[in-house]
Amino acid sequence: MQTESLYLKKKCERRTHGGHLWVYSNEIDTRKSPLQSFSPGQEIIVKDYAERVVGKGYINPRSLITARLLSFDADTVFDNAFFCTRISEALALREQLYSKPYYRLIYGESDGLAGLIVDRFADTLVVQINSAGMEQKLETIKTALLQVLAPARILLRNDSSMRQLEGLESYNRFIYGEPLERVQVEENGVIFNALITQGQKTGWFYDHRTNRSLLKSFVQNKQVLDVFSYLGGWGIQAAVFGAESVCCLDSSERAIGEIKQNAQLNNVADKVSTLCQDAFEGLNTLLKEGRSYQVIILDPPAFIKRKKDLTEGQLAYRRINELALRLLTPGGILFTASCSMHLATTELVDILRRCARKLKRNVQIIAQGHQAADHPIHPAIPETDYLKLLVARVL
Repeated sequence: MQTESLYLKKKCERRTHGGHLWVYSNEIDTRKSPLQSFSPGQEIIVKDYAERVVGKGYINPRSLITARLLSFDADTVFDNAFFCTRISEALALREQLYSKPYYRLIYGESDGLAGLIVDRFADTLVVQINSAGMEQKLETIKTALLQVLAPARILLRNDSSMRQLEGLESYNRFIYGEPLERVQVEENGVIFNALITQGQKTGWFYDHRTNRSLLKSFVQNKQVLDVFSYLGGWGIQAAVFGAESVCCLDSSERAIGEIKQNAQLNNVADKVSTLCQDAFEGLNTLLKEGRSYQVIILDPPAFIKRKKDLTEGQLAYRRINELALRLLTPGGILFTASCSMHLATTELVDILRRCARKLKRNVQIIAQGHQAADHPIHPAIPETDYLKLLVARVL
């Protein structure tokens, strides 16, 4: 069966010819290729206005990102061999980077598999499919993962908000092996139990692995506050790395219970306390109680998920950073992060500058962090570059 073509408007090919893998709905010549003639997930060949091949991928006429490219070659077949090759290429990088099998194995477009996320927890794979095209290839993906990695189980965490934009249903289910609620994960020599069926995203945030390792240089014999703690990824590592005490703040009672268990797992329960409150309310509570900390970690969720949230999100980042600065002792260290793709590193620096100026504090940025190497950046797709961290000394 011949693959149908999707045509770009005149002067709309520059981005894709430059290597970007997305085609937006307003870039399509709907006279030459009416969107109603395509079905969600259908394979297509993308051509520019002059009918030169841009690449081959799949389409979802219901989505703002209407087409996603998987290959620049129109003759590529998206079969088992194709997926085995891409997965093997991704695996080779991770095995070069990490001695133990705990990492993001597939990071969507950056690994040549647009719309697919796979996190590895030793013999357990947690898969997230965020596009209609990858949903169509589910059985092929499953077969390829089994062939390349031979995992004990595969869980589909298909409950992300991105699926709604693709018109896909939300569901979680094991598609291979014996179901488990928790798996063990090791990061920077510290062990955690991660919730894979009910936890956030795929159950663990591998992207901050390298950033969390920076704690070793700053937490020895210090009093530490970990805000938006989730499972204690930052706070418990701080305790293991020699902190005198750690307070983990999170709004979820379930997360607080998991933090306590993970503290026991690493024999640091005597150092770790918890506070179950909304982050903003919790920081105000600690201020009213006259508490102070020598190291504070801010790892909030994305306050800016869409461009229209920019102003409100920037305000939230300012509020949370100002509260943290008020709680820091003189000479204290602030780890402040943002996973909002729409907030540039320069903007996070400016937010920190504004907060320090308002409180008449001097700030020195002594380190900057980024997403870990198992989240590689696609040079043509700025959307794959989202995580930033500032480590600041506050005087």
